[in-house]
Amino acid sequence: MGLGDVLFGRKKLKGAKLDRLFALSTAQVTLEAELGLRPAGAAGVVFKSLSAGEFMRAEQEIDELLGVVAETSGSEVRRRQDSLGYQWLVVRDRDFEDLVTGVHLVAGELVAHGFGEQLLAAIFAFERRDGERPTYLIYGFKRGAFWPFVPTGERQERDNAEELRLKNELQGELPIEEDLSRWLGLFDAPLD
Repeated sequence: MGLGDVLFGRKKLKGAKLDRLFALSTAQVTLEAELGLRPAGAAGVVFKSLSAGEFMRAEQEIDELLGVVAETSGSEVRRRQDSLGYQWLVVRDRDFEDLVTGVHLVAGELVAHGFGEQLLAAIFAFERRDGERPTYLIYGFKRGAFWPFVPTGERQERDNAEELRLKNELQGELPIEEDLSRWLGLFDAPLD
């Protein structure tokens, strides 16, 4: 598909794949029991910045969305912006299934309001049993797949060996992104 096809409406860009997010709920036992990863109670949905006109229209809709998600799921939801200007909707909930459901609801509402093409990824924070650095699972909406992200805490570096180990351990539980070049690190995710 070429750019001309997209511009002239002959082909459409891929939409967000939302339902594969729920695989994370079923993988919780493996994450905790076998891998020592306990949900940290925080996740975020990141989407591309909007133009000024789109932002004015979207701002009220996003605020309404935050209220709907908070009321429906019981999760705390707030809007943030990272240092690169990307927009985030951060979901907090101690119950992991509610957290996954809240992220799905946020993404679904963004799609329903016409912002599906702006959806980039969802990130879920985990605490390690050994108390070392945090570990994340990132879900790419366009590809409908997860990948692990383990920052070392040193100048935006990653623990590639640990990420590959987690990939191998989780392949039977989650749809894993096979193309390692797509494993983007979200170092500035404002989940706190």
